[in-house]
Amino acid sequence: MPGLLAQVPAAFIAVALLLGLLVGSFLNVVIHRLPRMLERQWRAECAALAAGAAGATPAAPPAPGPAAPYNLVVPRSSCPSCQAPIAAWHNIPVVSWLVLRGRCAHCAAPIGIRYPLVELLTGLLTALVAWKFGWGWPALGAMLVTWFLIAAAGIDLDHQLLPDALTLPLLWLGLLASLTGLAQPGVSLPADPRSALIGAASGYGSLWSVYHLFRLATGKEGMGYGDFKLLAALGAWLGWQMLLPIILASAAVGALTGIVLILVRRHDRGVPIPFGPFLAAAGWLALMWGPEWVHDYLGLFRAGR
Repeated sequence: MPGLLAQVPAAFIAVALLLGLLVGSFLNVVIHRLPRMLERQWRAECAALAAGAAGATPAAPPAPGPAAPYNLVVPRSSCPSCQAPIAAWHNIPVVSWLVLRGRCAHCAAPIGIRYPLVELLTGLLTALVAWKFGWGWPALGAMLVTWFLIAAAGIDLDHQLLPDALTLPLLWLGLLASLTGLAQPGVSLPADPRSALIGAASGYGSLWSVYHLFRLATGKEGMGYGDFKLLAALGAWLGWQMLLPIILASAAVGALTGIVLILVRRHDRGVPIPFGPFLAAAGWLALMWGPEWVHDYLGLFRAGR
């Protein structure tokens, strides 16, 4: 099977599409559950700190039993309206949503179109990665980066939060990938160790500096620390050379989106817009075509001499 996928690009792309659809279904779970898992953890930590500060009391009620498990695997996915478990044949990516006409099989409550869109987006982007990189380890790395970016962007859109549970593993995986010796000229990832290390440090430091300068100038916070970590992770995978194109592209698209939303009166000027999705989109484009960007950009200066 691996030999066939290596020799027949169309087969590799088709398998990548199917794999991406399945991963997209799991990413829907990550986007929905991970913020709630973190909220439960924070509440438990706050309760423990409050109990420790108050001290033990003689009339303290008995400790409650252990909470029901809630993670990315348990409990099974269920309808948010009737709580009926979703059967496996009702959870086939995209197909089940179309067959059920976007409704629960038990109570006919509507199921948001976002779920099949995330699955379809993940499938298509994974197939594009397979087309661009071909069979090999760089394609696997690019797929992992793609999946992490989709999950991070989805959570940031919903909660204006980029969890460390996504950004930090992506960062460390990028640094470890740079040590494999798989870096190749003209291929965007993995970066060589020197470029990856400088990219991670510069990615974090650049947005950290912008954050503090903006806060000093305006007294407001322009972005969150998760944005620093996401750019650091992209720098670890793609190298420091890709940071400027990513920052420029994400800032330009973010500013344009904000202006459009304000003009159509669907967004108040005082309501922040999450920056993570723009970073993720620009990072993915740099992953796919970053070396071409840099080559064409440098070519403009060579042509002008």
